[in-house]
Amino acid sequence: MGVDRFSVAGTGEGRFFILFDSPKWLSAGNKVFFPMIEQIVILDFGSQYTQVIARRIRECNVYSVILRYDTPAAEIEKLHPKGIILSGGPSSVYSKDAPLPDQAIFDLGKPMLGICYGLQLMAQFLGGSVEQGQKREYGKGTLQVKEASSPLFAGLPATLQIWNSHGDKLTRLPKGFKSVAVSENSDFAAIGHSGRKMYGLQFHPEVAHTPQGREIISNFVHTICGCGKNWTMRNYVDIAVEQIREQVGKEKVILGLSGGVDSSVAAALIHKAVGDQLTCIFVNNGVLRDREADTVREVFGRHFQMKLQYEDSKKIFLDRLKGVTDPERKRKIIGRTFIEVFQAATKRAGKARFLAQGTLYPDVIESVPIAGNPAAMIKSHHNVGGLPKKMKFSLVEPLKCLFKDEVRELGVELGLPREMVYRQPFPGPGLAVRILGEVTPSRLTILRGADSIVVEEMKNSGFYYKIWQSFAVLLPIRSVGVMGDERTYDFTIAIRAVESQDGMTADWVKLPYELMEKLSSRIINEVKGVNRVCFDITSKPPGTIEWE
Repeated sequence: MGVDRFSVAGTGEGRFFILFDSPKWLSAGNKVFFPMIEQIVILDFGSQYTQVIARRIRECNVYSVILRYDTPAAEIEKLHPKGIILSGGPSSVYSKDAPLPDQAIFDLGKPMLGICYGLQLMAQFLGGSVEQGQKREYGKGTLQVKEASSPLFAGLPATLQIWNSHGDKLTRLPKGFKSVAVSENSDFAAIGHSGRKMYGLQFHPEVAHTPQGREIISNFVHTICGCGKNWTMRNYVDIAVEQIREQVGKEKVILGLSGGVDSSVAAALIHKAVGDQLTCIFVNNGVLRDREADTVREVFGRHFQMKLQYEDSKKIFLDRLKGVTDPERKRKIIGRTFIEVFQAATKRAGKARFLAQGTLYPDVIESVPIAGNPAAMIKSHHNVGGLPKKMKFSLVEPLKCLFKDEVRELGVELGLPREMVYRQPFPGPGLAVRILGEVTPSRLTILRGADSIVVEEMKNSGFYYKIWQSFAVLLPIRSVGVMGDERTYDFTIAIRAVESQDGMTADWVKLPYELMEKLSSRIINEVKGVNRVCFDITSKPPGTIEWE
């Protein structure tokens, strides 16, 4: 994840950008521009919270970039960061296999903040001592600020709720450092060296369980590092448009448009940069939501006036799904068929050199290979994966330095409809994995009807934009019911509503009884073929968010 090569370039107007040629954590062959004076470098020592740190910094309108823990100090210095953060991690600094940084980073003269493992690492490198604690600190704690003058806690009360997650503790301070805050189990819960602008926190300010942690991070990046607030999506539009135009030149670009957030925002941004050089290919795979294809054609074809190539491939997808009940087989059939259809569509679109993707920053950050690293368990993926090698495209990935929330902000900035930008996640195989058992036209009709009602009522109630996901699942279960004076033997719909931060874990949402009643009543009364509605109250783990 280190940098292969890079150079510093000026615009002639006092604006400087760093041009990265083929950074390993981005796609090879692309160049990405970053504002030179507004950058915080985070060295990742394997913490599951490293990406959260990066997001918190960006919420302060300051750009952040995650690098491997062992990135050479010389490479870091060439990035001209305003500050450096050492992340937490699962290791102990005194272990022989502990991940260690280039010692020269402590001589760069940059403001530095060590978090948990990062604090212990900084202390040990600078002459302090770290030992295994007699008592471990996990979960909620209370911090008492001793030095009210510390810029790290400026504007904050003397007592703070914090979140701990460590077993080791600092037992001796390095020379020049002093304790600025204590906790129940640590006399050195926060330390600082004001002369060198080096600070350490034994707790995690980046997590939501430290309610005023964002203010602590803001104090570090703004007050201590001296950063402004120049990282905004309005500024990023100008940067990205410039980068896309430089990369693409006069060549043609093809983008597989799904109607989801990432591909939609990528399409709007690339179209702003190169106009009709972009052709969007929309494949109707037959397992889309109700009116999905019409909405995409309306927004991108008519409103944005993009070149939109519509591929009506419902029949080929549904024919290949006949008789298939295994969820993994469904996914593979849809994936292979999509590649086949998309490949043929690109030939009809005309000769193009570039393929655009809505790849995001979490997709391209490499997990640090450290034993016990929770982040290493998170799988990454790209929006259009598994394309044949004979499809010789160069990639355009204008969102690859953005997090999901930033992509949504960018979509609003570009004028995309709120309903599209803030839509909930939708699986790539579509409704095929929300129909348990065989996918048939009649079952798709039932599920589309139920799904539309769930979306409509969740929006009307205000819950749709507050939670992670809510959707209907058609179960291959028929049961006896009574509707009017007639006996029925119809299908069951399960409703799933979950809240989550990243989709890795989730808890079911306690919807109001009135809303649950309305959902059930409308589905049974309005969707022919359904006579029973159930609510899924399983968390993840042990369940998954989707049923298949």
